[in-house]
Formats: sequence, C-alpha cells, structure tokens
Amino acid sequence: MANNTAGSFPIIAITSGEPAGIGPDIILSTLTEHEFSARFVILADSELLKDRAKTLGLTANIICLEKQDHTIPHKKGDIHVSPITLAQKTIAGTLDVANSPYVLETLKQAGEGCINQKFDAIVTPPVHKGILCETGVHFSGHTEFFQAQCQSPHVVMMLATEAMKVALVTTHLPLKDVSAAITEKSISLVVKALNKDLQEKFNIKHPKILVCGLNPHAGEDGHLGMEEINVIIPTLNKLRQEGLNLIGPLPADTLFTPKYLDDADCALAMYHDQGLPVLKYSGFGNAVNITLGLPIIRTSVDHGTAIDLAGTGKANNGSLKVAIQHAINMANNAKKFSK
Repeated sequence: MANNTAGSFPIIAITSGEPAGIGPDIILSTLTEHEFSARFVILADSELLKDRAKTLGLTANIICLEKQDHTIPHKKGDIHVSPITLAQKTIAGTLDVANSPYVLETLKQAGEGCINQKFDAIVTPPVHKGILCETGVHFSGHTEFFQAQCQSPHVVMMLATEAMKVALVTTHLPLKDVSAAITEKSISLVVKALNKDLQEKFNIKHPKILVCGLNPHAGEDGHLGMEEINVIIPTLNKLRQEGLNLIGPLPADTLFTPKYLDDADCALAMYHDQGLPVLKYSGFGNAVNITLGLPIIRTSVDHGTAIDLAGTGKANNGSLKVAIQHAINMANNAKKFSK
C-alpha cells in the first residue's frame, strides 16, 4: 500500500488508454461529474486532456503534478496529471501507431507506481491491441502486461456488476482447447487465488464460490462428458478439505439464477463464454474487469476503445465510474486486511 497518512484516501492511478479513443473522454466526464473519496493521478498528456475537454465542452481544471501536490482529495472538475508526452498530437477517432510507446509508458509507470507503493491501485481505460502490436511489441492485453511486470505466476480474470461476480478458469482460448486446459492444477490455482483476493480485497471472510461444470448438465453423471468425474469433482473435493467453501460443479444453465447467486459471493466459470455473456447481459456498461492474483490492485472498464465515439460526447462513462469505485473499495479493504 502507498505510504498514506492514517485514515487518508487511497491514491488511484488512472492510465489514459488509447489517446484517439474514448479513454480521455470518459476520464474527463467521470471526474468532472462525480466526486470520489480518493486521490487521483492521471498518467496522460496534459495537452491531450485540455484539447479533449474543449472538444467535449467540459470544464476541467487540468493540474500538472509538477506544480501541485497530488495528495489532495478529489474534487469534481480537478484532473491531477502526471504528464507523459505524446509523440504526435492526437486527433479523436484517428489511430496513430507513433503514439503506441506513449500508451505502453503510461502502463509501465502505473505498474511501477503500485509496485513501489506510490499508488494504491490502477484503473485502466481501454487500449487498442492492434495498434500496439504494430510497433513490433506483442501486446495481448493489460492482464498479461501487468502479470509480466509483477512477475506473477498466475492471474485470474474476474468481471463484476452489482448483481454478481464471475471469475474464469480459462480465458481467451478456442473452445476446442478448453477441455485440455481444465486440469487439477489450473482449477486449484484459480480457486486459491480467487478465494485469497475475495478475502483480502473484498473483505469476505469465508467466500462461498459457485463452480460451473464444463459440460451440459455438469456432465449428467458421465453421459455428457467425463471431465466432471475425472477432474473437476476430485479437485473440488481436495480444495474443500483445505477449508474452501465450494458449491458444485453445477450446471451452468441453472447456476446463474437467483436460487444460487443470491446466496453466493462469486461464480467460477470454466471458460470465457460460459460465464461472461450472462454477466454482461446483466450489467454491460456498468461492469468492471478485475485482475486477481497480482500483488497490486488493478481494475478496468468492460468495453473497448470505441474509436467512432471519441470526441463526440456520446461515450458512456458508467463502467469507468464502477471501475474507480471498485479500486477505491479494494484498496481500502487491502489496507484493513494488512493491519
């Protein structure tokens, strides 16, 4: 945790995302419309934010951290910027590969700041993976970037709305490869990381986790697949012996109903499109993407760069607002847990 004075608000780093996308728009609209119990450091080009605020007709007080202490609690309209300079002036809606190093530098400084306890959490607006990869640097996503930077052996992807939390055993895999990736090791790593962070970052003392089966009807006693019998059930039983509160494997088509969700803290899906369509139907635009298993706190929006909406004033900032609030709550919980 950052070296804050007792009882002070957490320091949240916010990266600017793809400069030609809606990242700058939603940062500006969120921090001018809402007030948070936090202190913010926006890692961005200050001229980019000034220009975008003018385009959007927003009154934003852009304050360079070289000139003013950033430990002041947030007030609506104040944008405290740790300046990082763009290579080329950005036009909203027009991608420029020359600015890809700028995007990577904002992530690098945010991660280093959390590792060095300068920041308490990172919130990331969307980046454009394609334009980043055009630099010759393979960029598969924020999650993998921070995993490598933190040298974390295993991370867990979780999305959350007010109604539910859904974590994944496997993430961006072709469906044909999922079964082979469902192993005792993969399930155990994810469940233990999930349980630990629900305790430490969400202040849930004894998390109750619902676990999906892989196959329809959770395998129907082996008639619809053997992964449950051969792998999932034995693994869950071992984890229960270690004291984890796990329910399942349950059929995914009934797990996501009030009967189960109302009495649980999180659902664990076996693959990406088993759990996330339900969550996104429930709260798309107001959901948050959370990376668990890192030694730092990182939250993100649930949407992409929306290049066509940049500079139009039509971008919805709901997901960023939720991501910021989750980061604040998690930072406060982590501080309490560490005492």
